[in-house]
Amino acid sequence: VQLQASGGGLVQPGGSLTLSCTVSGASLDWWNVGWFRQAPGKEREGISCVNSGGSTSDGESAKGRFTISRDNAKNTAYLQMRSLLPEDTAVYYCAAQKGLATKGVDDYDYWGKGTLVTVSS
Repeated sequence: VQLQASGGGLVQPGGSLTLSCTVSGASLDWWNVGWFRQAPGKEREGISCVNSGGSTSDGESAKGRFTISRDNAKNTAYLQMRSLLPEDTAVYYCAAQKGLATKGVDDYDYWGKGTLVTVSS
């Protein structure tokens, strides 16, 4: 399973951005997907996850501002982000696993290369 996160870039505070996670080498249907981020000097943290059935779970950093979704037909998961803050600046990663969907970094088996999101005026 290979994953590729994309869609990062420079955005002004208060702006929006949608990240995509494209999966290849396997059908996304049976995989749980999580979004994570790592800011400079900080540990990687779980943002949100969506299980194979479409149920989602958001971490504190995502609640009210970020929305995770998936489109199995396109083998792609998404993270819609709005009302972005400078503290959201980080490299964002997507990852996949089977079993119980969690936001734990250690619970994921396959990781994509990250995409950088910079929130700055």
